[in-house]
Amino acid sequence: MKIIAFGGSNSTQSINKHLATYAAGLFENAEVEILDLNDFEMPLFSVDLEKKTGQHEMAKAFLEKIKSADILVVSLAENNGNYSVAFKNIFDWSSRITKEVFQQKPMLLLATSPGPRGGASVLEIANNALPRYGAQIKATFSLPTFSANFDLDENKISNAELDKELKDIIKSTF
Repeated sequence: MKIIAFGGSNSTQSINKHLATYAAGLFENAEVEILDLNDFEMPLFSVDLEKKTGQHEMAKAFLEKIKSADILVVSLAENNGNYSVAFKNIFDWSSRITKEVFQQKPMLLLATSPGPRGGASVLEIANNALPRYGAQIKATFSLPTFSANFDLDENKISNAELDKELKDIIKSTF
């Protein structure tokens, strides 16, 4: 079983990439590949640019990574209550190649943030929107107040109750 995981941010210190990496590592007998959105950097999408340049090679490469997965673990960063520009741009370029960006792959959809809502707004938006683009969202999980509930030195959820909740979701759903 191959898992493709990524945090929906281009920050080199992305808390969502930490959460996605941790969650992906909880799957048993899985090969895990962690994507860095910086490896798929493209100019801001516009139909004018698309007409001029065609389908972007980085979007094609992103779709190939998704294609290689059996399961997707995606933790979305929340910027002003919505997707980060980095994720949205990759998503926009990719969706012009195929509407089925997530290719009917089972997905564990996550979010975290520095605040107590844990990316609840972006999680709600994605949970409603991504299935229209081929995401088979099997479960969602929000980690509130990242710094209080995640140990960066150990790279794991430090709050025992929240850690158990995520582990139970993975065990019972996948």
